[in-house]
Amino acid sequence: MDLKTLLKNKISKQKPVNKEESIKNEDEQFNNILKEWGKETREKTSIPKFFNKLPKENEPLRQKLREESHTNLLKRKSAKLLEDNELRELWVLLQKKQSFPDEQLMTYADFQKVTSLLGEKIKPYFTPCVFARLQQGDPQGRVSIMSLFNYVMKKFWLQQTRVGLSMYDVSGQGYLSPSDLENYISEFLPTLVQLEGLEKSFHSFYLCTAVRKFFFFLDVLRAGRIRILDILACSFLDELLELRVEDLSKEIQEQNWFSAPSTLRVYGHYLNLDRDHNGMLSKSELAGYGSGTLTQPFLDRVFQTCLTYGGEMDYKTYLDLVLALENRSEPQALAFLFRILDIKECGYLDAFTLNYFFRAIQDQMEAHGADPVSFEDVKDELFDMVKPKDPQKITLADLQASGQGETFVSILIEFHGFWNHENREAVSSEPSQD
Repeated sequence: MDLKTLLKNKISKQKPVNKEESIKNEDEQFNNILKEWGKETREKTSIPKFFNKLPKENEPLRQKLREESHTNLLKRKSAKLLEDNELRELWVLLQKKQSFPDEQLMTYADFQKVTSLLGEKIKPYFTPCVFARLQQGDPQGRVSIMSLFNYVMKKFWLQQTRVGLSMYDVSGQGYLSPSDLENYISEFLPTLVQLEGLEKSFHSFYLCTAVRKFFFFLDVLRAGRIRILDILACSFLDELLELRVEDLSKEIQEQNWFSAPSTLRVYGHYLNLDRDHNGMLSKSELAGYGSGTLTQPFLDRVFQTCLTYGGEMDYKTYLDLVLALENRSEPQALAFLFRILDIKECGYLDAFTLNYFFRAIQDQMEAHGADPVSFEDVKDELFDMVKPKDPQKITLADLQASGQGETFVSILIEFHGFWNHENREAVSSEPSQD
C-alpha cells in the first residue's frame, strides 16, 4: 500500500470537526498556555544578582580566584590582539588589491576582496560601516588605503593599551588608583627617549607630576580613581608617548606637560617658593607664585578649600593649583577655581562675592599708583561678560557656557590678570617687535 492510500485511510477514520469545536479547542489551548505563562512570571519575581562584593582581606581563596580569573581574561584578550607580522601582511594586501595604485584608493569591491582574504583577528575591523565612515567625499565612493590602515592601527593600539592598563587594575573593576597609574607609567619610562637625562632621584617627583594631570582632569568627583576608558579617550597618553620621538623640538617639549623641561620647570618653581626648605608651602610662600600678584583673599580661600597639612601645602596640592591656573579655560579648572571663589558655598557668585575679591584688586591698584576703578562698573562688565540665566547670580554652568571663564577668573584673583584685561586695547594696538 502506497503512502497516499495510507494518508487517505487515516483521515477517513478521524471524526470531522466543525468550526465551533475548532474555535473552542483553540480557546482552551490558549487559556492553558496563558495560565502556565502567568505561573512562570509570578514565580520569577526575585531580582537577579548584578553586583558581587570584592573579596575581603580575610578571604584569601576568593581573592586568589578573582586574580586568576582576571589574569585569564586578560590572556584571552591578549591572544586576540594583532601581531606585527599580521599588520605588515595587511599593508601588503591592501597595496595589492587596490584598483587605483597611483592614488592609493580602494573601491568597495576591492574592500570585499581584502575582507575575504583576512584572518579571523582582522575581519572585525573590515565591516561595511567602517568603509562608509572612512569615505572622505570621493565622487566614486572610494577609500584611502592609508586611512583604512591607520584605522586598524589605532584600534589595535587602543585594545593593546587597554589590556596593558587592565593588568595594573588590582580590583578588576576597570579603574586605576594613583599608585596603579604610577606603576604603569614607570614601566615604560625607560623607553621615553626625551627623559633619558632625568636623574633617577627625580623619577618619583616626575611620576607624581605626570599622574596628577590624569587625576586632575579625569577624576572629576575626586574619588581617588579614574576609569581606564577615560584614560583611553583622552589625549594624555598620546602626549606621554610623544616623548619617544628623538628629534622633538624645544617648543613642543615646553608645551607638553610630561616632558622633562616642563616637569623640571614646575618642580623648580616649587623649590624656589619653598624659602624655609621644609618641603611644604605656606600662604606667604605661595604668594610669590607667577608674577606675585595673586590677591590675599584668593590665597586665603585656597588654603581653606584645598588639602593642607598644618596650614601648609604639599607638592600634590600645589600641582592641582598649577594645573587649574595654567588651564583656566578648561571645565575642570573652572570647577576647581569656582569652588574657591564660592565663599558662601551656595553654588553661585553674587555681587557680594565679586566685591569681596575685587577689593583686593582695588588695594593693589592704589599701591601701584593707578587710578581707582569703580566696583559697580566692573560688576556690570562681569555680568555682561557671562550673561547668566539669573541676572543676580553666576553659576558654574553659566561661567562654562559663556566661554569667558578664563578672563572672568583672572580679573578676580590677580592684579596682573585684571591689568591685562583693562589695557587689552592698548596692548593690541602696540606694534609687534621681532
